Amino acid sequence: MRYEITGDNLEVVTIHLDGGEMVYAEAGAMNHMSADMRMEAKMKGGLFGGLKRKFSGESLFLTEFTPSGSSSYVAFAGNVPGRIRPIELRGNVFMAQKDAFLCAESGVDLDISFTQKLGAGFFGGEGFILEKFSGDGTVFIHACGDFVEMNLSDGETVLVDTGSVVGFDATVGYDIKRAGGIKTSLFGGEGIFLTTLTGPGHVILQSMTIANLAAAVRPFMPSGTSGQQSSSGVLGNLLGD
Repeated sequence: MRYEITGDNLEVVTIHLDGGEMVYAEAGAMNHMSADMRMEAKMKGGLFGGLKRKFSGESLFLTEFTPSGSSSYVAFAGNVPGRIRPIELRGNVFMAQKDAFLCAESGVDLDISFTQKLGAGFFGGEGFILEKFSGDGTVFIHACGDFVEMNLSDGETVLVDTGSVVGFDATVGYDIKRAGGIKTSLFGGEGIFLTTLTGPGHVILQSMTIANLAAAVRPFMPSGTSGQQSSSGVLGNLLGD
């Protein structure tokens, strides 16, 4: 398998496969592919595996892509402005936020993992369920915004705005702590809790979450109230003329 990632904040990963190779992807992630590429929807892991994926924000079915000839290509893209990051797995385990999975080689196992601490599940911003990648091969993850990556040494801790953790090695400790005193927690604008990540291991953070992106554009969305027509209403009037 060969791949290249193109674009800026709307990245696309193009994967070149030789005969006998296969990648699988989240349903609907394919952007374009060569005419000799075969795709087939499968419920990897059976019904139980499909249901676990639904809990992690992924689709019940995954789509497998295999070349019908000696070589073919297929390209995948995310559904929001953001980055694509390849994660190389060689027996190690990588954890990621819900809905981060984009596509992976056949040797990669996609599973879910539950946060071990109740507080981290409630207030850590990623929820109780994380995606868990293991096996042998490359998995591609996607998340909103730009990525900030760091390697934490043993015992080193970084404090992160809740929800801004894209993924981390399974060796990294994941927890929460209160964001300063009562006044800072209530009026500091950073929320009541911060996520703590403690090394050793690799950590990927995002500059903007989907929730923050939605909040930023919400005031500029068309509204049908206050005497203003929505975009669908304007379109309907144009088509009716």
